[in-house]
This record gives sequence, structure tokens and C-alpha cells, in this order.
Amino acid sequence: MFARSISIHLKPNSVADFTRLIEKETLPMLRKQKGFRDEVTFVTSGGTEAVGISLWDQKENADAYSRDAYPGVLKALGKVVEGTPQVRTYEVCNSTFHKIAAQAAA
Repeated sequence: MFARSISIHLKPNSVADFTRLIEKETLPMLRKQKGFRDEVTFVTSGGTEAVGISLWDQKENADAYSRDAYPGVLKALGKVVEGTPQVRTYEVCNSTFHKIAAQAAA
């Protein structure tokens, strides 16, 4: 399983709009992507930063989303984002929710 993490600086007083955009535009788009498993989004208590973590069954599917659908997500979130979001990709080594354990070293 793979994870994409996106760190976002939010415009002032935009948490409600950000949350609405995630619910109405981003999540429906993610659910249509091959290999998409889950999305968790966090917002700081001051509402200036957000982090979204999407989980994917294979790296290839996360990469395809990044290439094909992510530009549309960025466009939709443009109303509430300041600057350029930072994206990182990880291999998931543990998840209690998804019942994933680290694979034994070879």
C-alpha cells in the first residue's frame, strides 16, 4: 500500500470552504480512481495549514492519479490554497485501520 501526503497553506478564514471542497469535489474524484483506498484530511487548530493523506493499493495507481486527476484537484482547491502544496509519496509500513504490518526484511 502507498500513501500520498499533501501539505497545504490555507488562506485566512477558509477552513469551511476547504472542508466543503474536499467533500464535494475532491473525494468524489478520488473515489473514481483505480486503486484508491482511503483519504484522511487534517486541519490545524488555527486553520492555516492542512494535510491530506490518500492511500492507494499500488504505487502505479497513486502515480496515475498524480498525473491525471491531481491537477483538477489543485484547480478546485485554488480558491483556498496559498502557495504551492507540497506532495510526498510513501510506502505504508503499518496501519491498524487497514491491518497492514511491516514486511519482514529480506
